[in-house]
Amino acid sequence: MNQKNGQNSLGLDICFEDEANPIVLFKKWFADAEKSEINDPNALSVATSSSEGIPSVRMVLLKGLSDKGFVFYTNFNSKKGNDLRNNPNASMCFHWKSIRRQVRVSGKVNVVDKEEADKYFSSRDYGSKIAAWASSQSKSMSSRNDFLKEIKEFEKKFPDKNNVPRPEHWSGWRVHPEQIEFWLEVKNRAHQRLNYIFKEGNWVKEILYP
Repeated sequence: MNQKNGQNSLGLDICFEDEANPIVLFKKWFADAEKSEINDPNALSVATSSSEGIPSVRMVLLKGLSDKGFVFYTNFNSKKGNDLRNNPNASMCFHWKSIRRQVRVSGKVNVVDKEEADKYFSSRDYGSKIAAWASSQSKSMSSRNDFLKEIKEFEKKFPDKNNVPRPEHWSGWRVHPEQIEFWLEVKNRAHQRLNYIFKEGNWVKEILYP
């Protein structure tokens, strides 16, 4: 790495470093975002596709990260839950405006194990736990009062704030990355892009045109 001119060995900005493992680089970029983003540096868009190939995208929060992949939680009966059951592929995009960087992740998905889901669910606040029970996510309702009534009913069912079980229909999805692209904004649209592709058990790097 050529730190004197602020570049890595590929001629990219020094923030790309020379990491062989994109998960390690992501953690470093994420740490930078945590210092500068005003709200939710763990916010990301996740795109899914139905069995008919119709795409859908929405914002979620990253709640787990390891060499195994990127984890977010949701209602399995939601639109994204149904999509992922029928087509277990997803793409994610993190965009941190404060540091002018973006990361895209694509790969296969699987459901996290029950122990991991239970551990995360137990860390949530009482209101969020109740909402997970009360919401028929993505389904239509005649009035918002329908949802508020469900909340009241589940508050009665689970009055002990320290003992709310995780609903069976609510858990996490892990995206196992097969491709991770790092993007840095540069003036005059001379943006910098570094793409990692997982091939035959190893990560391969390539620079992309902006």
